[in-house]
Formats: sequence, structure tokens, C-alpha cells
Amino acid sequence: MNKKIVILMLVVFIYSCRYSQQATKSVNKEYKIESSFLLFPVEDSAGEIKINITFPDTKEPGKYWIRLAQNKVDYWVKLNVGDYKGKNIQLNFENPGVASYGISRIKQSDKFDLEYNEKYRPDFHFTPEYGWMNDPNGMVYLQGEYHLFYQYNPYGNKWGNMHWGHAVSTDLTSWTYLPVALKPDSLGDIFSGSAVVDENNTAGFGKNALIAIYTANGKSQQQCIAYSTDRGRTFTKYKGNPVITNTAIRDFRDPKVSWNTQLKQWVMVLATGQTVTFFTSPDLKKWSMKSKFGDGIGSHAGVWECPDIFPLTYKGATKWVLLVSINPGSPNGGSATQYFIGSFDETGFRVDPLPYPLWVDYGRDDYAGVTWSNIPAADGRRIFAGWMSNWDYANDVPSRYFRNATTLPRELTIVDNGHHPVLASYPVKEVNLLRDDVNIVPDISVNKEFTIKELLKNNDGSYEVLFNIQPNASKLFGFLLTNGDEELRFNFDTSTGFASIDRSKSGVVGFSDRFALGMSAPLAVHPEYNIRLLIDKASAELFVNRGETTMTTLFFPKNIMNRIQFFTDKTIDIRNINIYNIK
Repeated sequence: MNKKIVILMLVVFIYSCRYSQQATKSVNKEYKIESSFLLFPVEDSAGEIKINITFPDTKEPGKYWIRLAQNKVDYWVKLNVGDYKGKNIQLNFENPGVASYGISRIKQSDKFDLEYNEKYRPDFHFTPEYGWMNDPNGMVYLQGEYHLFYQYNPYGNKWGNMHWGHAVSTDLTSWTYLPVALKPDSLGDIFSGSAVVDENNTAGFGKNALIAIYTANGKSQQQCIAYSTDRGRTFTKYKGNPVITNTAIRDFRDPKVSWNTQLKQWVMVLATGQTVTFFTSPDLKKWSMKSKFGDGIGSHAGVWECPDIFPLTYKGATKWVLLVSINPGSPNGGSATQYFIGSFDETGFRVDPLPYPLWVDYGRDDYAGVTWSNIPAADGRRIFAGWMSNWDYANDVPSRYFRNATTLPRELTIVDNGHHPVLASYPVKEVNLLRDDVNIVPDISVNKEFTIKELLKNNDGSYEVLFNIQPNASKLFGFLLTNGDEELRFNFDTSTGFASIDRSKSGVVGFSDRFALGMSAPLAVHPEYNIRLLIDKASAELFVNRGETTMTTLFFPKNIMNRIQFFTDKTIDIRNINIYNIK
């Protein structure tokens, strides 16, 4: 037979097989459960396959999108099936295409292994055990534990399949993973929200029940509740969900709820397009709309998300702070969180006259942050944490088994920057307990530039640097971290009144054409600047004058940056230099 004909027939056969696979509308598989986990092979570059999973104890199948391996296995994800040992579950794969490679490799196991300590996994910031995370959700304090729920995809390291992941801590620095708290259902995926302690049993689920209020993202976005009477270990969804229905507004989400002692009502602030809407309720079930805020003020360059409202004391008076995240619309590109300061009562929220928009963090990697509820009055702090990434590139950062982290927990206060009140954020005092060995460096007078050639011996990439800068007559000054080949640069310019960060030469930057963009923040002129910089493998959190200016940035160095170089256009004095290893 002619060689060309043979090749042509072979090509036709291969493509006909592939077409046949792609044309298959669904594939069904049944597994008799004998182990704790069903493991799925994932290939990051593969397309998502919709998998409907029917369990023996429910008629409603779970619906998940997984990038099933087509040519190779990048990593595995798990489905917990230990409760069904001896029973059968059914999997339906919709339009599996060329994913037969992955389907054939699904397996059962009693072990789930992953490389937890991968290169860019931080040491002292919270990350999911594996998979994707974004917004922190439902942050609440109850009986000695800080609860952190979060937007979570347990079936891949990119956004999708939104659950509420769950972890607890007694000190805000070390976290214990708990099972997933909320899973998608017939109303949709579990989007962001909040949690409260129902001290007076207003909802009828029990005194001190922990109640989650969240957005169900299905055909429309609606608000739902779920309750726990075992300190958040298990949740039961309310049979009357949704408690707030919606058919008209596309972006209608992220309820933040608190008890208002003056109104003797639960108050909800909800993101509604490019405004926020306030609702009240006596029982967390029946809600009434009261007022709106946002038209004509602040940034409206993107969708408003993840609101929060709370009181702080400023110069002896009570001020209310409203947080609103926005994407896109950050002053430095992508996503960021703006805030407003004013007053709040039963008639609504009214802002003080300040130069809006104002931003919680001027770095590119602090978004969707909200605060913990139910902090004891004896403590009195307003504690905040944000998602440490940016929607410009969050799906593509060069980590593997996990993606993304939270910022350090920060205490929020209102301070005067010399021009007007600003919202300051500063690491909670518990972070200081992470300090280990310290390198105390003598004071330095810098003429043009000076380098500390070794920050720490045996530096593993997690450390803290503190010092004071006296600019003297200098207008341009700053410092950079470096390993000789890469650098992360921090610039201060009192002539223009801005600080900036340059990460264009900080290591791996090519995964996104928007990652290397610069970022800047307003800088008030002071005779001295207190600098606190926390580095954790692939992140830097900069706090100037106890959080008067805050900037958070990711960076992905190929090697640890263990040198710091100071620079100036004239002379500067560097005082009180302390460099801590973080354990």
C-alpha cells in the first residue's frame, strides 16, 4: 500500500477517534467506596470538565468543574468519601472530550500526599492546605478561637467551585485546618459573606449559635444563612433559604452582618452593583431594606464588593468606617479596597468631607479585606485581614499545589497624617511573638548609598526589618532588598509626596504582563519615618509610621534576598535597625 495513503488513513483514524471522544456528551462511572478519598488527576493547562457526583444519601448531585488530566498529571486533588465506605457513588462527566486519560486514572486511596513546603509557600501567613483561595469570609471570634472562613476551590489551584474553607486559631498566627464548612447546592456556589454569634438566640437556632450569612451564586445572587451549634465544626443550611431574594441586580453579594445595639437589630451591608445597600432584621431571617450609599462618591471604576462597616474611636468621638473593595479600579491597577469615614444611624451612612477615594492599602496585593466580629470588649481591637493577591494575575502566580494567602491580621485605627484622618493598619501584637534571633545593626549615616551585606545568617526567606529613616535635606531616598541579581525597590519622594514599590526586577515576573507594573502611595512629609517590613518567602508588607501608609506586594525571587541597600540624593540617617528571623 502506498506510504502516503497509510499516513493519511492513520491521521484520519486519530482525528476520528478524538472527534468521537469530543462528541461524547457524557460518560458515567460508578465506584464502590473502599477508601477515605477519591483522587482526581489534574493538569493545569487542560480545560475544565463538569463532573456531577451523586452520593447515596442525597438526591441532589454535587456539581464540580475539574481540569482533569489529558496528557500528564500535574497534581492530585481529593474528594472525601470516607463516610460512604461500602456504598456506591456515581460520577457523570459532561462532554469529557480528551479527558479519558484523566478519567481512567481516578483512584481511591487512604492517603493524600502533596508537597506542602513548596518554594513560594509562606511561613507565617495563612494559606489553604492545597487548592485555590480568595476572599476571607465569615471571620468571627468564639470561645477562644478566631475563625477564618475563605473562598475555596478544593478541586484545583484556579478560581472555581466556590466553597467556604475553614481554619481556626487561638493566636492569629498559627492555624488549624478544619473540614470545608459550606458546599455548593441547588442555589449555587457559596460566595462571600460573614458570620455572627447569636448571643440572644434571635434566630431560634440556639443561644450562641454561630450563623453564617453568605451569597448563593446561581441563576442570580441571593443571600442565605446556615447555622452551627458545635463551635463551627458543622453547619446546617436554613430550610427557608434564600432569606433575601434577587432577580434584578447582577452583582448582589457579600453580606457583612453585625448586631447594632442602638437599633436592637441585625444590620447587613450588601454590595449592590456600584453602591452598597443597608438592611435590618430582628432574627437574621426577615430583612428590610433601609438605605443606600455610594452614588457620586469614591471610585466607581469597577464593581463594588466585600463591604464592611464598624465603629472606631477618633479623638474621643465615635466614627464609622465603611470598607468597599473594587475590581477593577485600584489606584495602581486591578483590585483594591477603598474606605469612607463618617457617621451611621437608622437613617443611613453619611461621609465626612475627605479627599476620596482613600485606600486601605496602596500595594497591589491586598483585596477583599474585612474584619473579625465578636471580638471581646475587653480586647476592643478591630482586626482586619485581606486576600493577598490581585485579580490581574491571581490565577497565574507561580505556585503549584496552593494559590494565594491572606495578609497578616492587622489592627485598624484612625490617625491624623498631618492633613486629615486616615485609616491606619498595623500588624496585631501577636505577630511579635514570631520573632526569633535578632541582628541589631549600628546606626548608619548614608551618603548616596550604603549596603548591609548580610541581613541574617541562615536566612530562609522569612524575616522582619525595622528601622527609622531621618531624611534630613533629602527629597529622594529609599532602600532595596537584593540577592545580587534581583531586587525589590522601595522609593520615597517627599517633593511629590509619594512612596512607591518597584518589583520589575524582583524575580519571576513573566507569568503576567501586568505583574511588573509599579505602585505608589501618598506620603505625608515627616521629619522621620518608622519603617516596618515583613518578608515571607514571596510577599512583602510595608508599614510606614505604624500603618499610616501601608503597601503589600507579592514578589517571586529565584533566590533569597539577604541584603539591603539604602540610597539617597543627599544624606539620610538610619536609626534603630533590628532584623528578626521569623520562626
